[in-house]
Amino acid sequence: MNKILHILLLSSLLSLPLCGIAQAPPAPVSVDEARLDTFSASLWVSGTVISRNDANIGAETDGRIIWVADEGEIIDEGKPLARIDDTDMKLELQDNQATLESLRARQRYLSANLERLSSLALKINTSANQLDEAQAELDMITQEIRRAEISVAQTSRRIDQTLVLAPFTGIVAKRQVQIGEFVGRGDQVARLVDTQNREIRAQAPLSVSGYLREGMEVSVQHRDTATLSPVKRVIPVGDERSRMFEVRIAANNPEWVVGSPVRVALPNSDPRKLVAVPRDALVLRGSEMFVLRVTDENVVEKVSVATGIGLGSLVEVIGDVSGGDRVITRGAERLQPGQEVVIAGG
Repeated sequence: MNKILHILLLSSLLSLPLCGIAQAPPAPVSVDEARLDTFSASLWVSGTVISRNDANIGAETDGRIIWVADEGEIIDEGKPLARIDDTDMKLELQDNQATLESLRARQRYLSANLERLSSLALKINTSANQLDEAQAELDMITQEIRRAEISVAQTSRRIDQTLVLAPFTGIVAKRQVQIGEFVGRGDQVARLVDTQNREIRAQAPLSVSGYLREGMEVSVQHRDTATLSPVKRVIPVGDERSRMFEVRIAANNPEWVVGSPVRVALPNSDPRKLVAVPRDALVLRGSEMFVLRVTDENVVEKVSVATGIGLGSLVEVIGDVSGGDRVITRGAERLQPGQEVVIAGG
């Protein structure tokens, strides 16, 4: 009897409405929009941020280094970054100038002598040979003066060259010599790098040469950030061994230090219209690939897709997905079709 009563009581409880039991709240998710646009397939290549002006500055004359700028010091264009001892050159210049003045004094004497002989020649008191000889001596001393003037100019130029000047504004990256060392003409004194005028140098395979043009913007990834930068120059000369050619890209981000490694996405196909979604929106369960779309009523829909070309952080999807559709990028792990969701941050 007690068993029958227990069964009847349980049946009555099961028949009661469940209005008192709370339903599960909508699951929070993050979404992004599918993009309908004209895209090209991308090929990621390695690149390096370089300076457009990066030079090992050499000495233009011989001598002993008496000063050189410190590493890290910024040198303006036309300002000295090293100095060579010019004591001996200044003494040589004084000697050249003294020689020049002596020759000029000799020239004045010979010129006056020629005038006297010319006056005597009018009175027929001197021979033609004497007159010709005086003229020849004056001409020779004039040529010696020209050579002396050249010597003075050459020594003055060597003195000027004892100041090793910066051909452009830059920072001293490395001192190649120390104070007290002797250098010869052409010896490297310091490495000067222009950190303001920078660009990216990338090596690209010849297969992408037909899709690149100057001025087009490409994606540049540095650490965890990606930006768009225009192609400045395409150098269509391939290396016969590596089958690569060089591309120069603008480096407008001040955070890109000279020497920083970057990755560059170069177009690898003709552009065409397609729908692309973030890679995080793809869900793979077994052999099935799909995305979870959120309707206007914030209800989950399952859409089977296939993938096409990769587009950096995006990927082409082939299926019933249109541009502007909201697809779930975070929180899709336990969702089921028909489940209600709430958009995080919405």
